[in-house]
This record gives sequence, structure tokens and C-alpha cells, in this order.
Amino acid sequence: MKCGLEIHVQLKTDSKLFCDCPTNYKEAPANTNICPVCLNQPGAKPFPTNEKALENALTIALMLNCKIDKNITYFMRKHYDYPDLPSGYQRTSVPIGYEGDLNGIRIREIHMEEDPGQFKPDFGIVDFNRSGIPLVEIVTEPDMHSPEEARTFLRELIRVLNYSECARGEGTMRADVNISLEGGNRAEIKNINSIKGAYKALKFEMIRQKNLIKRGVEVKQETRAFLESQMITVAMRTKEDADDYRFIPDPDLPPIKVQESQLEEVAEAMPEAPHNKVKRFIEEYGIDEESAKTLTSELELANAYEEVVKSSDPKFAAMWMRDELKRVLTYNKLDFEDSGISSENIVELLNLLQNKEITTKAGQRIIENMPNNNKSPREIAEELGLIGVVKDDEVIEAAKDAINNNPEAAKDYKEGKGASLNFLVGQVMKATRGKADPGETVKILKSLLDKSA
Repeated sequence: MKCGLEIHVQLKTDSKLFCDCPTNYKEAPANTNICPVCLNQPGAKPFPTNEKALENALTIALMLNCKIDKNITYFMRKHYDYPDLPSGYQRTSVPIGYEGDLNGIRIREIHMEEDPGQFKPDFGIVDFNRSGIPLVEIVTEPDMHSPEEARTFLRELIRVLNYSECARGEGTMRADVNISLEGGNRAEIKNINSIKGAYKALKFEMIRQKNLIKRGVEVKQETRAFLESQMITVAMRTKEDADDYRFIPDPDLPPIKVQESQLEEVAEAMPEAPHNKVKRFIEEYGIDEESAKTLTSELELANAYEEVVKSSDPKFAAMWMRDELKRVLTYNKLDFEDSGISSENIVELLNLLQNKEITTKAGQRIIENMPNNNKSPREIAEELGLIGVVKDDEVIEAAKDAINNNPEAAKDYKEGKGASLNFLVGQVMKATRGKADPGETVKILKSLLDKSA
């Protein structure tokens, strides 16, 4: 299997690409964020290209390790007939970035486009609020060889776009997926609007093409649609080539030249890309790759980690933030940014643990109560009665009581039933009000049980 992607994502700007209409198309009533320019009315001329959109596209290109074309950049008219495109053509720039790379997947080119309107064929209506919003199109080489590889790439790409703060993210993504199997022609699946959808479409299309080749039927070069409700692809039309779009330079738009000074300003203001941050975290803080990837999954989480390690052990902090903090965020369906947890909160919790004022089990209970809680970790611990770690003598006495009071569980352990040990640990934790160290408790119970065998 060979797979290449064409990913369109809206750029984050206040106004459209060639006019001053606002870009908050989702909040506005239908067909209100419009003007003669974005409706392509006769005599209405486009404004010069939105400079913020160009800077955002350049930032994304640099974060994807692209070379920047410093020649004259201009917009082409890409002709096709569709109800959401009143002019009969879409403006799309020549590439501004090329020969990039993201985790081994080559980026062929990056360019800007104007978004068309939203056609709703089931109602027979068009909403032009979206028409003219700036898009960035990212075109890859066919370097992905499975649906899983494509899904991983899209997740990483969305992470880069979120870090860049220049694009609106997965919610505005539309991907065209090109797929072929050895011995067959290429099919393009249009306008998939989620990472899950791209994965499902590729799974279906891979099986469809494989079955055609097995039966000796030629795979047609065609454009297909993905029906998300049924998780299948269906034929739309014969695949177009570039000649079918009748590209011509747009005579109404002045050409653009990216100035060296502008490029330097963009590069200086550009945030660190997440894949580069992963490498730096591994080298600078001595943590493993899995931890680095988890900690950089959100920009705000990565920033919090860098604040925490200024006063905490990097590996200990990484372990707690990767395992326990992410567990709590996932359970509560929260991003770190929306959790109300600060880096100061995390440092305080880690200090309680490292100073042995609380047990690991107590730390887990505290962190579960931290999201959107105005109280500090110490205040939460005091409220729950979790401050203090019981001494080994008390744990030994509690372990002896647990064994004596639960002879059946002790017998099951001696007969090789490991689950009974967890039950006894639970009894000790209950007797010590969660203040015994779970690891030490297991060792003490095993020692006592083995001696009585």
C-alpha cells in the first residue's frame, strides 16, 4: 500500500484571505459574514493577500522543516464547477514551502487556498460565511504504507498545528486521501474531516482494492467519497488531473515576494515544534521517549513540566505527570489547560511525596481531587486525613491482623492464588487509613506468609 495525504486546515486569522469579512463563521447566522468580494460578484476585486495568513503559513512550513521559496509567489485560479464556489474557480497559491519532513514522512509542498462555502445538498442550500477563509494545504509524498501509519502522521501533524497557534486544528481539518496497492491505480477519497475517518476510509479502501486485484478486476483511477455513517467509500467521478482544472495565474491579485527580514521575524517568533521538543526533553532531562511524547502531547502540559523541573527531579516529575496526572485528565476528559492545575500545585504534591509526608496511594488520591479545585495539594491531603506515613512496626502489626482475621485469603495465597495478596494489602491499607506504603506492605505480607508456610 502507498498512501499520500492532502490536508487542508483553516489558518487562524480575524479576517478572510482577500477581504475584511470576519472568520467566525460558526457563530454568525448563515450568509451574514459576506461581501461582494468573497461572493465573487461582478466588478468586485479582491484585496491584497492577508499578511497574517501568509505569516501563519510560513510558520507552519518552517515547523515542518520545509525550504521556503523566496521567488515570486502568486495565486492561481483552479477551475471547477460546484454550488459553493460562485466564481467557478478557487484561488490557490503556488507552493511557499517544499521538501519538508515530519518524523520520516516527506512533505512535498505547502501552499495557501481560500475556503469555499458550505453546500448542504440534502437541503439544497449554500452558506457562504466560510467562503474566503484562508486555508493551508499540506501535501505529503506517498510515504505511508498502512492506515495506522497515516493515523499516526495525522495525529502528529495536528499536534504541530496546535503548537504553532497558527491554525484552527482538527475541528477544521479536511483531508484528501490518495491510496494505491501494487498493481493497481490510485484512488482519491475526498473531504474526510477527522483522523478517525481517514483511518476508517483507508481500512475500507485497502480491502476493496485488494479484493478487486485478487479477482483480476482493474482498479479505476477515480475520486471517491467517504460515507462516515456506513464507514465505506463510494465512487464519485473519474479522477481529475491538473490539466482538468485549467490553472491560470489570477490577474486580480498582485504577486508576493517573501522578504528575508519577514522570514527572520517569523523564524524568531516561531514556537518549538513538538517533535523537536521530544528530542530536547530526552537529551536535557534524561527521560525516556514515551514520557517525552506524553509530556509534549499538549503545549501547556510541556510548559508546566519545564516549570516543575526547575525545583523537582526531572525523572520523578515525568513519572507522576505521565502516569497519574494524565490518567486523571483522561478520566475527566480535560486538557491540562482546562484542568485548573498549576505547576506550583504539581511541585507541592511532589514535595509531599519525596519528603515522605504522604504515601504513593495518598498521592494518587490527592491528584484525583486536584482538577478545578481551589485548594492546594497539602490542604486536600489534610482534609482527607492523608498526611503522615505509618511506621514499619505499625504496618507489621496491621499485616499480622489481616492474616489472622482472613485465614482463607492466607490459605489461597499459599496455594498460588495471587489475587488473595491484593485483598490482604487492601485490609492493611484500610487499617492504616491509606498511610502505609503499598510496596512495603506487599513485602511485609509476603515475608509473614512465607514464614508461616
